[in-house]
Amino acid sequence: MTQLSRYLMRELSLFILFALIGLLGLYTFFDLIAELGDLGVGGYGLKDALIYVALRTPANAYELLPIAVLIGGIFGLSHLSGSSELTVMRASGVSLRRLLLWLCLIGSFYATLTLLLGEYISPAGNRMANQHRLAATQSMLVGDFRSGVWIKDGKQIVNIAEMLPDLTVVHARIYEFGQTLTLEKIIEGHNGRFQSKGNWTLQKATITQFLPEHAGVLLSKPSAFNWQTSISPAMLAVLLVEPAQMSATSLMSYIEHLKRNKQKTSRYELALWGKLFYPLACLSMVLIALPFAQSQRRSSNVGVRIFIGIACGLIFHFLNQIVVYLGDLYSWPPPIVVSIPTLLFLSAAAFMLWRQERR
Repeated sequence: MTQLSRYLMRELSLFILFALIGLLGLYTFFDLIAELGDLGVGGYGLKDALIYVALRTPANAYELLPIAVLIGGIFGLSHLSGSSELTVMRASGVSLRRLLLWLCLIGSFYATLTLLLGEYISPAGNRMANQHRLAATQSMLVGDFRSGVWIKDGKQIVNIAEMLPDLTVVHARIYEFGQTLTLEKIIEGHNGRFQSKGNWTLQKATITQFLPEHAGVLLSKPSAFNWQTSISPAMLAVLLVEPAQMSATSLMSYIEHLKRNKQKTSRYELALWGKLFYPLACLSMVLIALPFAQSQRRSSNVGVRIFIGIACGLIFHFLNQIVVYLGDLYSWPPPIVVSIPTLLFLSAAAFMLWRQERR
């Protein structure tokens, strides 16, 4: 990178950092306000609420980084344009193509940062935050049904009534079917703990085995039962967070599990493709900031720039959510659905730059 490109990146990064800090402060404040209503539930106190909100900060940073890049990019480039530095760059031989290349490098840096946040830091923070909150409120995690969580694993259908924050299963019931899809065995356990890959230990188990040819029922009650299954704590951890908050690796593993068991995967495929395309939003945001900044070069109204940046960021945020809901509702191809907001903003940036260069 040349000295001029490094200077451009340093100036834009400063404004992007200020925008991100401001947005994070706002989101953190509202998150804390939302948690105040649960104070006193179980042992949930103000300290627990602060810890929960702090652990949620990486997830908020992941969602807000493209918007911060847009707002910070508009401010930074407007500042350079207002002080005629951008004009001097163009007059000294910096072509639009080179300027766009520099902006692409800056956008790629923040896209990589967004990818790292979404893949490693944010999912871990979300899991820790939810586990801490469940433990502090002395709550248990239950499924979408009154009967708990239902999971299909090969020839087993598993029902877990409740899960503790440490992913200990409570009141597990396993229905095991034979080759002809006839019910062969029902295994019930008061609680279960993961031991090693493919092995769980169910305590206070009750095994009801249906003998062939209607020969009767065999009942046994061992104090502990070794349950063989491909279900892992990582799969159960999926239920602690929304699909959009999971890492791409976890999503791919869970999608593969659902496919093996012939279950619907569209919701998780949309989340996976969203994870892959979302970092590219930083690239489109920093590019669309350039025409906005150049159009404001003769204006000193900072409020207009703030409004433009926030409005575009909100449009992108809500459009991203809307297309995902529509894609899940109408079963649209996930790669096309999640790429719509980013491609629209890139197209808008290209059109605005083309119009400005024609003048």
